[in-house]
Amino acid sequence: STLLGDQGYETVQAKDGEEAMQKVQAGPLDLITLDISMPEKSGIKFFREIKTDDRWKNIPIIVVTGVSEDFKKFISSRRQVPAPEGFVSKPINQEEILDLVRILTQ
Repeated sequence: STLLGDQGYETVQAKDGEEAMQKVQAGPLDLITLDISMPEKSGIKFFREIKTDDRWKNIPIIVVTGVSEDFKKFISSRRQVPAPEGFVSKPINQEEILDLVRILTQ
């Protein structure tokens, strides 16, 4: 949030998957950065809910996680939902995530 805010982006934060869904419902959002490990509702469940709902499925999602690259292959192989539009491993490379945000919010 701080990194994006310092670049002039308006951000909102959520402490868990339930609050994140409330933020999406309050919208509009241009982009979501999503940690897979979240309390209340996992990032995977949140991701599936967003990508299978016609109201929100076009919001780009950047998955930011310490989970290995194997996760990217796993989520990309699921037929029920499309792959995330971006994937950044922790610890994040600031330029990498900023480049993704710029591309996905054009």
